[in-house]
Amino acid sequence: MSLLSRAAAPPTGGDLAATVVALLHGATAPADVFADAAISRSAVHRPGHGAALVGSVPRLGTPASAARTSSPGTPTAVAHRLRGPSGLGTSGLRVSLLADRGTDQPASTGRQDIPVLYCPPPVRDDPALADAVNVGLLAWAAEIGLYEGRLDELGKADFGRLIMLAHPDCDDPDLLLAAAQCAVSEWSVDDYYCEEDAPGDTAPDGTPSSAAAELGPRLELAAAAMDPVHLPARYAPRLEEAMQADPILRAFRTSFAHLAGYASDAQLARLRTEIAGWFIALGAEAGWRAAGRMPPVWEYLTNRQPHSFLPCMAPIDAVGRYELGAPEYTDPAVRRVVTTAALAAQMVNDLYSMAREDLSNGREFNLPTVLAAEEGCSRADAVLRTAEVHDELMHRFEREAAPLAAAGSPQLRRFLTGLWAWMGGNRAWHADSRRYHDTAPREDDR
Repeated sequence: MSLLSRAAAPPTGGDLAATVVALLHGATAPADVFADAAISRSAVHRPGHGAALVGSVPRLGTPASAARTSSPGTPTAVAHRLRGPSGLGTSGLRVSLLADRGTDQPASTGRQDIPVLYCPPPVRDDPALADAVNVGLLAWAAEIGLYEGRLDELGKADFGRLIMLAHPDCDDPDLLLAAAQCAVSEWSVDDYYCEEDAPGDTAPDGTPSSAAAELGPRLELAAAAMDPVHLPARYAPRLEEAMQADPILRAFRTSFAHLAGYASDAQLARLRTEIAGWFIALGAEAGWRAAGRMPPVWEYLTNRQPHSFLPCMAPIDAVGRYELGAPEYTDPAVRRVVTTAALAAQMVNDLYSMAREDLSNGREFNLPTVLAAEEGCSRADAVLRTAEVHDELMHRFEREAAPLAAAGSPQLRRFLTGLWAWMGGNRAWHADSRRYHDTAPREDDR
């Protein structure tokens, strides 16, 4: 189920929703992940084959114009602290632990307080900037015919707020809009290609075709929309007709064209690569559905590394108006912490999905569901185990990113700091989005 589908689904009630609300609200990790790191540069891995830490790095919250220079900025204060748990299910923020949670602690049958996720607070909350991005998103979607007849759902999802929270070192609404357009293009693939059978689709023999059967060909065309294919002159017009006929292909083409006004060719190529990996993961998930099987936990998590917010995180430097070089981005140690961050962010989304009714008739995959199926535990306990997975990943990122930041370039340190901020913004958006508490307005809306 995609982000937009989850936004339209009715919320669940009871203890399960209360558990998720309690987990997602609040922040227990430090806002500045590298503030207190005392690391000897001589004893750590140097990413990018010898890159050294030189000079100061602009801190998150520095205005976009100042962030393009090498002079240090100052962090901006959080404009608005996100409100605490409220709304659906928060009257009882406790849950029964019905099985051993796989820790050193003994199994418990009592009731325990629900800890919040280990995640940083958002660096900023600028509702006006988020609204500006949302307005641009809706205008763009209407122009290209994306989510035709469902624009109210797109607006309610508040993706402009997510991008504003996730990229606190950018205050340019047009640049944030470019990032939001790329993200919505990616998520529309789930809604149009993975979950729906498009009207009029037919197989070669004239019979209706399914979304699963057509997924591969559709993803192939989506890849061509991002990375233009240069056909012989005789066949090029047919490809162009296909590109113009599909709103998802128009979305990919126009969003990449917009981002190209800010990103380098190398940064665009990086984004295409991350999306291509995500396309492969979509095919694997379609295979699970076609086979009617629930994957084991290890296979599910393997799939969710590329099938995550990784493509959304890839242009962090482009949105911040600097560039992390390929030698550092592709360094194995850097790759490990980048994918760790992406998987941790996906676990937040998996937890969020458990607070919505599953409308997919058994076709939905998220870690709590997979855990419950494999281990035979309750759904509530599977949610808590998913939170433990999230926290383990966050601690790994914190532990391994600090020496990389100390030994690498200023750009790498800023990118890793940006990942930390992205994870904090992602959690805050899931916890406080209007779509999560449809009947409970945000504090700034009151």
